[in-house]
Amino acid sequence: MQVAICDDEKEICSQLKRLVLKQRTDCEVFLFDSGRELLKSRQRFSVILMDIQMEDMSGIETARALRMKDENAVLIFVTALKDYVFEAFDVSAFHYLLKPVSEEKFHSVFESACRQAEKREGEEREQIFFRTRTRSFTLRKRDILYVESRGRKVDIHTIRDCVTVYATMNGLEEQLGGNFYRCHRGYLVNLVHVAEYEPDRILLGSGETVFMARDKYAEFVKAYMRFLKEGGIACV
Repeated sequence: MQVAICDDEKEICSQLKRLVLKQRTDCEVFLFDSGRELLKSRQRFSVILMDIQMEDMSGIETARALRMKDENAVLIFVTALKDYVFEAFDVSAFHYLLKPVSEEKFHSVFESACRQAEKREGEEREQIFFRTRTRSFTLRKRDILYVESRGRKVDIHTIRDCVTVYATMNGLEEQLGGNFYRCHRGYLVNLVHVAEYEPDRILLGSGETVFMARDKYAEFVKAYMRFLKEGGIACV
């Protein structure tokens, strides 16, 4: 497992590295003293431990840039600041640890983060098979933004393009499973890509909008909160 530690204080980086390797000796740890240096790296990370208040570029700014790159790392903020918890939520942070961090608390949070990273990496590998009259192909579930009903066909909107296949919404809802929610009889949305929502619509990170039936709103909020809880944020 690849772990990045980003903090402009060398002593903190060294401390966190020691805690990581004490808990998981199989981790490969990379140290960065600024957000810009982290963003330059071509390495994909399973877990990122990052400070918020850094001179070169704040941790929140760095996290936003990482998410725009579709970086799926489990992010833990390790900071002395209590004031950024809601901004941390906006960038899908997994946890928010306050300095000084106790070894016991770190071990608990880091172990949970590793399990979440392993789960996400497994989900990234999950694929679904489709066949049309002219070709057969697979799509990663994570790459699907939403599915739109077109009568006997469906449009599958992905992060790259839109594919039309013969399928039923009920069948796809069953195949796609947990991270997808039927927000309208004609729409199935991937909760991974939800950025904002209102009683009648869902805004995705891509900028696209998915309609939501008003009688589905309360149920959607519960489903989305459960989804966030599995990999969301806690303030300690």
